[in-house]
Amino acid sequence: MAVSSLPLEIGVAELDAWRRSGRDIAVLDVREDWEVALCAVDGSLRIPMQQVPGRKDELPQDKPLVVMCHHGGRSRQVMQWLRGNGFAQAINLAGGIHAWASEIDRDMPTY
Repeated sequence: MAVSSLPLEIGVAELDAWRRSGRDIAVLDVREDWEVALCAVDGSLRIPMQQVPGRKDELPQDKPLVVMCHHGGRSRQVMQWLRGNGFAQAINLAGGIHAWASEIDRDMPTY
């Protein structure tokens, strides 16, 4: 998939399909540690929003990087910052972990 054809945002069903298909992607969870302790998507990278600029070297630039938070607002801000700083494949997860728990993993706790 060409970088230019990647959307700015995807929904949880599309992320689930990408993960199930084995697509090479990374998921970045930008919630605070206390939030991640309540619930998290397995295999996600975890860097709180405020730490992302100082830790951007830990993030992949060679594959889609789906950014998530609680409902999608913080992750949208991080995605926009990442896109402006060389991460052309950064994508926001619409609805965040709340949508993931509501639509994909109904056994996941919500808050």
